[in-house]
Amino acid sequence: MNTSVYKKDRMSEDIKREITAIIRELKDPRVADRILTVVRVETAHDLSFCKVYISSMDGIDDAKEAVGALEHAKGLIRRELGARLYIKKSPDIRFYADESVQKGIEMFRVLSDKERARHD
Repeated sequence: MNTSVYKKDRMSEDIKREITAIIRELKDPRVADRILTVVRVETAHDLSFCKVYISSMDGIDDAKEAVGALEHAKGLIRRELGARLYIKKSPDIRFYADESVQKGIEMFRVLSDKERARHD
Protein backbone atom coordinates (compact mmCIF):
# COMPACT_ATOMS: atom_id res chain seq x y z
CA MET A 1 0.00 0.00 0.00
CA ASN A 2 1.22 3.47 -0.86
CA THR A 3 2.40 5.27 2.30
CA SER A 4 0.61 8.52 1.37
CA VAL A 5 -2.70 6.63 1.03
CA TYR A 6 -2.05 4.94 4.36
CA LYS A 7 -1.32 8.30 6.01
CA LYS A 8 -4.47 9.87 4.53
CA ASP A 9 -6.66 6.94 5.66
CA ARG A 10 -5.12 6.98 9.13
CA MET A 11 -5.63 10.73 9.42
CA SER A 12 -9.25 10.38 8.25
CA GLU A 13 -9.90 7.89 11.04
CA ASP A 14 -8.16 10.12 13.58
CA ILE A 15 -10.23 13.11 12.46
CA LYS A 16 -13.42 11.03 12.65
CA ARG A 17 -12.61 9.90 16.19
CA GLU A 18 -11.77 13.39 17.41
CA ILE A 19 -14.72 15.12 15.73
CA THR A 20 -17.02 12.54 17.32
CA ALA A 21 -15.56 13.40 20.74
CA ILE A 22 -15.76 17.16 20.10
CA ILE A 23 -19.41 16.90 19.01
CA ARG A 24 -20.26 15.14 22.29
CA GLU A 25 -18.76 18.07 24.20
CA LEU A 26 -20.68 20.82 22.36
CA LYS A 27 -23.37 22.61 24.35
CA ASP A 28 -25.54 23.73 21.39
CA PRO A 29 -28.99 22.09 21.83
CA ARG A 30 -29.16 21.43 18.08
CA VAL A 31 -26.27 19.02 18.65
CA ALA A 32 -26.26 18.10 22.35
CA ASP A 33 -29.88 16.89 22.44
CA ARG A 34 -29.50 14.54 19.47
CA ILE A 35 -28.07 11.11 18.82
CA LEU A 36 -25.58 11.88 16.06
CA THR A 37 -23.12 9.67 14.25
CA VAL A 38 -20.09 10.67 12.24
CA VAL A 39 -20.63 8.24 9.37
CA ARG A 40 -17.40 8.89 7.50
CA VAL A 41 -14.69 11.46 6.89
CA GLU A 42 -13.13 12.02 3.47
CA THR A 43 -9.89 13.98 3.38
CA ALA A 44 -8.01 15.58 0.50
CA HIS A 45 -4.65 14.04 -0.38
CA ASP A 46 -2.80 17.00 1.11
CA LEU A 47 -5.06 16.96 4.22
CA SER A 48 -6.08 20.59 3.62
CA PHE A 49 -9.79 19.81 3.35
CA CYS A 50 -12.18 17.21 4.71
CA LYS A 51 -15.84 16.30 4.30
CA VAL A 52 -17.60 15.05 7.43
CA TYR A 53 -20.86 13.13 6.98
CA ILE A 54 -23.28 13.37 9.92
CA SER A 55 -26.30 11.13 10.45
CA SER A 56 -29.02 11.20 13.10
CA MET A 57 -31.08 8.37 14.56
CA ASP A 58 -34.10 10.69 14.30
CA GLY A 59 -33.85 11.25 10.55
CA ILE A 60 -32.42 13.51 7.92
CA ASP A 61 -34.14 16.68 9.19
CA ASP A 62 -32.36 16.35 12.56
CA ALA A 63 -29.08 15.69 10.75
CA LYS A 64 -29.56 18.83 8.63
CA GLU A 65 -30.26 20.93 11.71
CA ALA A 66 -27.19 19.51 13.45
CA VAL A 67 -25.07 20.22 10.37
CA GLY A 68 -26.17 23.87 10.56
CA ALA A 69 -25.02 24.03 14.18
CA LEU A 70 -21.73 22.30 13.35
CA GLU A 71 -21.07 24.71 10.48
CA HIS A 72 -21.64 27.55 12.97
CA ALA A 73 -19.12 25.97 15.39
CA LYS A 74 -16.61 25.10 12.66
CA GLY A 75 -13.90 27.45 13.99
CA LEU A 76 -14.03 25.91 17.46
CA ILE A 77 -14.03 22.40 16.00
CA ARG A 78 -11.00 23.15 13.77
CA ARG A 79 -9.10 24.67 16.70
CA GLU A 80 -9.86 21.68 18.95
CA LEU A 81 -8.98 19.24 16.18
CA GLY A 82 -5.59 20.87 15.64
CA ALA A 83 -4.82 20.82 19.37
CA ARG A 84 -5.88 17.20 19.85
CA LEU A 85 -4.08 15.83 16.79
CA TYR A 86 -0.98 18.05 17.20
CA ILE A 87 -1.16 19.30 13.62
CA LYS A 88 0.06 22.72 12.52
CA LYS A 89 -2.83 23.44 10.17
CA SER A 90 -6.25 21.89 10.69
CA PRO A 91 -8.09 20.95 7.51
CA ASP A 92 -10.98 23.08 6.30
CA ILE A 93 -14.09 21.16 7.34
CA ARG A 94 -17.41 20.84 5.55
CA PHE A 95 -20.29 19.04 7.20
CA TYR A 96 -22.93 17.13 5.23
CA ALA A 97 -26.17 15.50 6.38
CA ASP A 98 -26.32 11.78 5.67
CA GLU A 99 -29.34 9.53 6.11
CA SER A 100 -27.57 6.16 6.13
CA VAL A 101 -28.22 5.44 9.84
CA GLN A 102 -31.94 6.16 9.48
CA LYS A 103 -32.14 4.00 6.34
CA GLY A 104 -30.36 1.18 8.17
CA ILE A 105 -32.85 1.36 11.04
CA GLU A 106 -35.78 1.30 8.60
CA MET A 107 -34.29 -1.69 6.75
CA PHE A 108 -33.81 -3.54 10.04
CA ARG A 109 -37.46 -2.90 10.97
CA VAL A 110 -38.71 -4.18 7.62
CA LEU A 111 -36.61 -7.34 7.91
CA SER A 112 -37.72 -7.88 11.52
CA ASP A 113 -41.39 -7.50 10.52
CA LYS A 114 -40.95 -10.00 7.68
CA GLU A 115 -39.23 -12.48 10.00
CA ARG A 116 -42.01 -12.09 12.58
CA ALA A 117 -44.70 -12.56 9.90
CA ARG A 118 -42.94 -15.69 8.63
CA HIS A 119 -43.07 -17.28 12.10
CA ASP A 120 -46.72 -16.37 12.77
